[in-house]
Amino acid sequence: MSEDADRCRLYLITPPRFEPPAFAEALRAALDGGDVACLQLRRKNVDDDAVRRATEVLLPIAQDHDVAFLINDRPDLAAELGADGCHVGQDDTPYGEARSILGADHIVGVTCHASRHLAMEAGHAGADYVAFGAFFATDTKQASATAEVEMLQWWSELFEVPCVAIGGITVANCAPLVAAGADFLSVVAGVWSYPEGPAAAVRDFNKVIVEST
Repeated sequence: MSEDADRCRLYLITPPRFEPPAFAEALRAALDGGDVACLQLRRKNVDDDAVRRATEVLLPIAQDHDVAFLINDRPDLAAELGADGCHVGQDDTPYGEARSILGADHIVGVTCHASRHLAMEAGHAGADYVAFGAFFATDTKQASATAEVEMLQWWSELFEVPCVAIGGITVANCAPLVAAGADFLSVVAGVWSYPEGPAAAVRDFNKVIVEST
């Protein structure tokens, strides 16, 4: 999950509900559609074996496309299954514990909602990225905070740690986030529910990113 200082990149999150074999085709299409930095496997309210099964199907596809594969909230499973890292929220495994499980050579990113304080704490602790949001209304999950675009500009001007924008991001509304300094756009429905399909979504997101950089 490399960060190009001159270019924002896509950070995909799996849909709230999916069957891995069927979703594998959508994932391949998306990753064939253009540049993607990362895929986060987010499976809530399922047992560990469901996470393992999904990883067994999706991780090789991500690896074939040179896309980092992260597991939401489960650094233990990320380590067990050979993922590139994990993402933790404020109510999940603490950053320090996740880092101790995964070590320095894995990615650990942290949700910071709309809090400058939480972001600075995470950055100083060594997080590989901080995630701000939600920037727009989203049906994917209940947003606990609303972030302003100016937060991305503030962060990108003062800190080297990459920032991820999340929450209701679509092809139609992402341009201001890119222009403000987001290093990554985290997208769920904006890709998987795109009317023309996930490959077209990735293509169109990348077109807007280039035009807005």
